[in-house]
Amino acid sequence: MRKVKWITILVLWLTAGNLLAQASPQVVDTKNVAPLDAQPEKRALQALLRIAEKEIVPAVEAMPADKFGFAPTDGEFKGVRTFGQMVKHLSATNYIPAAAALGEQPPADAGDELGPETVRTKAEILNYLNGSFTQLYRATEAIGPTAPSVNASPISPLKQDEVTRSALIVESLMHAYDHYGQMVEYLRMNGVVPPASRP
Repeated sequence: MRKVKWITILVLWLTAGNLLAQASPQVVDTKNVAPLDAQPEKRALQALLRIAEKEIVPAVEAMPADKFGFAPTDGEFKGVRTFGQMVKHLSATNYIPAAAALGEQPPADAGDELGPETVRTKAEILNYLNGSFTQLYRATEAIGPTAPSVNASPISPLKQDEVTRSALIVESLMHAYDHYGQMVEYLRMNGVVPPASRP
């Protein structure tokens, strides 16, 4: 009986200690913690951006100009964008978060995520795409302690109090690779081996 009493007391004591530990605020000693160095983060994002650009731009260059109006029609492809529209969309959605990361307003012609109506030819679309990567590089370069404020992006799921410059750049990269995968399919449907898959 005495043993059961001591076990009960021990269980109650451990439970009370656990509850108190959970209820009390956690104090973190920051005296010996080094401040976050944004430079390695910036360099890593710049490297990832270069990789994305080196895969996406050559894929767009590989598609013949007369195939920029191509969109698959077999299967479940009703209403999908043409190759050219997809590249313009990808470009517009690079410009929008890049502007937010720089604390700027997005370009008016990119605001609808479709890109400018005046951009139509392969050369114009490539120029628009290259410009969008330039803006992402500008946004990446702005990472650091004295950088301008960041705006929420109208196309980002992140709210104003959640958004960071790095998060907007990562979001752009994720979106770009989603469309890169679609571009690869469009290229192969037209008998073009994507440059990244060539020996």
